[in-house]
Parts: sequence; C-alpha cells; structure tokens
Amino acid sequence: MSVSPDVTCLTYRYDGTFEGFLCCVFESYMAHELPQAIIGLNNAAASLFTVKDIVTVTAHADRVAQSIPRRISPRADELLRHAFLTCLPEKELIMLRFLRQGYRYGSRILEFAGNDDVWRLTKAVQHLRREAHLHLGFIRFTVQNGVLLSRIGPKNYILPLIASHFAARFSEERFFIYDERHHAALVYRPYETAIFPLDDFKASFPDTAEKNFRALWQTFYDAIEIRPRHNEKCQMTHLPKRYRQYMTEFIGESTASPERIKNPEP
Repeated sequence: MSVSPDVTCLTYRYDGTFEGFLCCVFESYMAHELPQAIIGLNNAAASLFTVKDIVTVTAHADRVAQSIPRRISPRADELLRHAFLTCLPEKELIMLRFLRQGYRYGSRILEFAGNDDVWRLTKAVQHLRREAHLHLGFIRFTVQNGVLLSRIGPKNYILPLIASHFAARFSEERFFIYDERHHAALVYRPYETAIFPLDDFKASFPDTAEKNFRALWQTFYDAIEIRPRHNEKCQMTHLPKRYRQYMTEFIGESTASPERIKNPEP
C-alpha cells in the first residue's frame, strides 16, 4: 500500500500564537510534508512522533497571511482567525488541512458542507460566536478603586471578540476582564484597549458600598421572579450553571437577603 509523500511521522511544535501557526503552514509547504499533530510549547502531552520545533518568523507568517484572502477568500481568512480562538481539539491540524484544500479549490472550499474539516471549523466558530454573544449579557462587574473588574471562564478565547462591545459601552470608564481559563486579561482605559497574558488575578475583598450594590442587585433578581412559575429546567436552558459562578445574582454575600443566604443558588 503506497503512502502519500506528504504524510510524515512528525509533530510540529510552535509558540501558540496565530503568527506561529502560519509559520507551521509555511514549513508544511516548504518541506512538502504534512505533520501528524501540531502542538503548542505549553502542551505537556507526550508525542508518539518526532517533534519538529517551528520558529516564528514574521516574514514567513506575513507571506502566508497575505495569501489566504488572495488565493482563497476574505471569508476563509476570517473563518481561520476565529477558528484559532476556539476550543476545538486539534484545531491547528484541521486548519492546516483546510488551507491545503483551500489553496487547491479556492473560495469554493467554503461550499463543501460535507467536508469534515470545513464542517468542524464552521461549527467551532459558531460555538465561539455564540459564547461571545452570551457573555455580552452575562458578564458582571464589581467596582474597586474606580475600576470595573470582572472574572470569566469561557470555553473559547472570546476576549478579542467582546473587546469592542465593552469599549464602546464603557468608553469613559476603566475596566478589567480576566479570563481565568485562558490566563489572559482585557484591559481598557479611555480609548485604549489591550489584551495580554496573565497567570492569575485576585481581586481584593469588596468594600461596604460594593456589598450593598450586590445585595440590591440580588434582591432585585429575587423580587422580579414570579414564584408560581418557577422553572429550574428552563432557567438552566437559558443560563447554564457554568456561567453562574461569575454572576452577582448567584454569588452569596453576607449582605444578601436572608432567603438567599439560607438557600443559595448553585
């Protein structure tokens, strides 16, 4: 049985950036090889294949980046950039295979709905965008030293997608959103936005004024519910548990209503 000359027993290891991924694409074409896996530097999993370290070279990344909208389409470029932010397992290898097909078929690749790589990338990006959209309404802020602080734990890396929304909504404020799952922070001060890596962040204890505001918000949440129509299953459908640990309505505080303290929400 003949084996395609492009198939290799290699694992590409890169720096985990999108620019680094583009260099993996460059290497794949220049070396006429298709790796069995692509992993980041922080990936502790042992590889069964020989590891090939891919150095990030800006010129190589730029060359690939410019070729995607030109040889495939701007839509394909956007799909790949968003796919890189998803939690899709083995996303880099799927993206590489997608690109190799895209360079062959051009913009038609996006019409191949039955293609497994196209389908998986499309579904992953849909999940990313939905999660980002939900966080626009689910994110809660606490005020400390004049700064709006929030902690989130999304499955996908959504900070780049939600940055413009909150920058426009709080254009004259200072805010800080920490993504504890991806160890990154979105920082904003009037008309300046930045996203940078951050291993950990611990906010100080809320002061009396903040506790009172939380208690008022929790009391409002309790008051607007129509008790006879309480439907826990419906609530879980519209607001899954994984979001609740970051939301003021579900965080027990000593200043909350007696009923909430006695029967805290999950």
